[in-house]
Amino acid sequence: MATRRITTVLTALCLALCSAMATACPEGTWPRNQYDGPGGGLYAGPGGGMYTGPRGGASTGPGGGLYDGPGGGLYAGPGGGLYDGPGGGLYAGPGGGLYNGPGGLLYDGPGGGLYGGPGGGMHDGPTPFCSNIPPWPVFLEHLSEHGYDKEADIIRAALARAGQ
Repeated sequence: MATRRITTVLTALCLALCSAMATACPEGTWPRNQYDGPGGGLYAGPGGGMYTGPRGGASTGPGGGLYDGPGGGLYAGPGGGLYDGPGGGLYAGPGGGLYNGPGGLLYDGPGGGLYGGPGGGMHDGPTPFCSNIPPWPVFLEHLSEHGYDKEADIIRAALARAGQ
């Protein structure tokens, strides 16, 4: 009986910790790393980058990664994943998705979208990497549509190296 109680408590603790991890990204961003566990960019459960529920990384509803309105990953206005101004996913300056310096999606150093270590977009572990872009495959389509073929090729190669 004591073993069952301990197991129940540990299970509840694990679920609580997983839920805490799942809320690691700030509002308007979603996990975009290569981790398929709770809170990861490839995770389809709550808090995951491929979650289709409310505010999920692959949700088409308000606040979702595939939403094209304010706060969405497909939004082309300020703060959106398809915005080409400061902070947007298509912006090539500091703080933008197409920036190849620290923090940018095209940066291959710590914290960058192309970085394969903890905190990077190509990392397959639980350390979060958050971004305002839609899921990588959708973002790649939009890069090509907007004439960013070179950038799309760089990201495709990194995803292939990461096993995606």
